[in-house]
Amino acid sequence: MNTPTQRLASLDVLRGAVLFLLIFLQPVVCAWLAPSTSAVALAVCHQLDHAAWQGFRFWDLVMPLFLFMSGTSLPFSLGKQRAQGMSLRQIYGKLLRRFVLLFVLGMVVQGNLLGFAPQAVYLYTNTLQAIAVGYVVAAVIVLHVPLRWQWVPCAVLLAAYALPMMLLGDYSPEGNVASRIDAAVLGRFRGDPSYAWLLPSLTFGVTVLMGSWAGALIRRGKEQPRRTVVQLLAVGAACTAAGLLWSLDMPIIKRLWTCSMTLFAGGLCLMLMALYYWWVDVCGRQRGLMWLKVYGMNSIAAYMLGEVVNFRSVAHSVSYGLAPLLGDYYAAWLTLCNFTLLYYILRYMYRSGIFLKV
Repeated sequence: MNTPTQRLASLDVLRGAVLFLLIFLQPVVCAWLAPSTSAVALAVCHQLDHAAWQGFRFWDLVMPLFLFMSGTSLPFSLGKQRAQGMSLRQIYGKLLRRFVLLFVLGMVVQGNLLGFAPQAVYLYTNTLQAIAVGYVVAAVIVLHVPLRWQWVPCAVLLAAYALPMMLLGDYSPEGNVASRIDAAVLGRFRGDPSYAWLLPSLTFGVTVLMGSWAGALIRRGKEQPRRTVVQLLAVGAACTAAGLLWSLDMPIIKRLWTCSMTLFAGGLCLMLMALYYWWVDVCGRQRGLMWLKVYGMNSIAAYMLGEVVNFRSVAHSVSYGLAPLLGDYYAAWLTLCNFTLLYYILRYMYRSGIFLKV
């Protein structure tokens, strides 16, 4: 158990908003709209699901935001470790510990470890594992490259991803080199074949590094916060435009984490971070938003409980009599109860000062 120290409030609120989307709003809304065939219901559910291959929907921003926000906290955590006099070896030890814990937790969520079935174990298939890899890549760069030169390794990572993709295949589900690398290296330990993970580890690092740049800019620019906001918005808009321009040659494909997707989504993340930082930290307008900290300050607990533990059986045991009355909407009722119970568990942890970290 850890108690939080001085934190960037806007980051906690933004993280909480994304987790609220992930483990409350999206599953509840989609469950209630599932029986409907109206155009509005279909359009909402369409945006609350990932693009099948090329393109970008609202829901495709969730995973980039998680990676980006892990990077935003990086300058603050490394700054604190250096202020405590930690050696480079000790810092790398903490990075390794974080990497291992996130990787194992990712396997728990999507790798079927809790099924105790070795034949169903997948090695690299989850957002937490992408964060683990991207965080290490970005942290190594932040530790050894000055802020003003970090665009160089960023460009190198993008080039290292782009060259084999452009020269050794195409961007189809069957012909892209990233998926072929996963199939060759991971073999039967590979998860969903429509997703690639090994080569996109390079662009995961870029997304986290973009978040780290935003965090460093905020940390250094506290004396001129308005200027920081303008810089974040300007760079975010430029990255989004660059991603759209690159998509004319390399399509935006979230499942492959292409370079165009990396820049496009990263630019949106930068602009969102700028808006939240302006509203919450600069203007101090936190009223009505602080409940999001219940999610944002316990992100690991929220994600793991939301993805692994099913509270629907609790709701069913005390409300099964509603099934005949609700009909097709009874499943939606159980989903609403499931994530409402999860919220109150997280709120209890928040009020009790229980914060799980890795």
